[in-house]
Amino acid sequence: MGHVIVVGAGQAGSSCVAKLRNGGFEGEVTLIGAEPVPPYQRPPLSKAYLMGDMSLERLFLRPEAFYADNRVTLRMGTAIESVDTAARTVTLPGETLSYDELVLTTGSTPNRLPAAIGGNLEGVFVVRDLADVDAMAPRFKPGAKVLIVGGGYIGLEAASVAAKLGLEVVLVEMADRILQRVAAPETSDFFRALHRGHGVDIREGVGLDRLLGEGAVSGARLTDGTEIAADFVIVGVGIRPGVALAEAAGIEIDNGIKVDAQGRTSAPHVWAAGDCTSFPYRGGRIRLESVPNAIDQAEVVAENIMGAGKDYVAKPWFWSDQYDVKLQIAGLNTGYDRVVTRRVDADSVGFWYYRGEELVAVDAMNDPRGYMVGKRLIEAGRSPDPMAIADPATDLKALLKA
Repeated sequence: MGHVIVVGAGQAGSSCVAKLRNGGFEGEVTLIGAEPVPPYQRPPLSKAYLMGDMSLERLFLRPEAFYADNRVTLRMGTAIESVDTAARTVTLPGETLSYDELVLTTGSTPNRLPAAIGGNLEGVFVVRDLADVDAMAPRFKPGAKVLIVGGGYIGLEAASVAAKLGLEVVLVEMADRILQRVAAPETSDFFRALHRGHGVDIREGVGLDRLLGEGAVSGARLTDGTEIAADFVIVGVGIRPGVALAEAAGIEIDNGIKVDAQGRTSAPHVWAAGDCTSFPYRGGRIRLESVPNAIDQAEVVAENIMGAGKDYVAKPWFWSDQYDVKLQIAGLNTGYDRVVTRRVDADSVGFWYYRGEELVAVDAMNDPRGYMVGKRLIEAGRSPDPMAIADPATDLKALLKA
């Protein structure tokens, strides 16, 4: 049956090896990861784990014994030096392994601040892996001053944890509004009000000029000339796909590792899945940074290694937890030209995105029914009358039968 090597021990890598074994693959399976711990969930890092509400063991996607029990060789704390697609080998420090099929699930890496503006000062953190959160966690003490750079979901989630723990929080976003890249103004307005209601000082249209401090960060100068004190800084200014290993191996890159609908890269016997990939979607090509995509795409790749010949059809959905609000997102709002508001009650609201007459996405805040109905409608290619959506008396479930 051959040897499958999976490089990258995150959600996609773990899902791929599990699917191989659950699907009856009897060959050798090796999972290689740079971090020293077994694959774990990343979303809780900036929420429950940082709050102290989740232990390390509960972060693990599967018990460590799962891998041994299913004959998956774990190689943790191991960085791959290179891939030779002609020889079908991967080189590790002091060792070379041969593969029959290789799966790249190399994820993504956070953008960091340039050293020229203080990005290398002590006390400047990103939120991406376990080591990042373990390093910053001791600084989350009541009264401490934290500056958060970036008003996307990572920055807002970190702000919510910090505010709940009693820190003084300033969040700066250089765009005109928080969440500008990913959400409608209505969603931005909702979360701005939520955070300000919890004492977060949100400053939009203001960037970071530079961080201040000798050796360790002590504050920041903003682009409007103001200076603020900070005991530490969290940077949430986006991520980039982990393509370095693939690119060095001569594999085609196109906003990520370019794969076809079945997960194949441009190199024979090399596949890819998860955050690191771009793939065909509705006549175009997209890259999705989400847990559901990592799981589903990796499982399809595993099936195709076993000969399924199956196309991956993405069904995008996302979530974010902030304070007592659960945001659930279905679909992609790219190109929307209208937003319909559906108010459920004082604490629950949904924003439904239309492109022309087509429903393309839903942002649901504490509205699980609206999210689920919207998701099913989008996946079925059905677009209800916007007037019906806006009417709180409309029975959403009835729209599924119409």
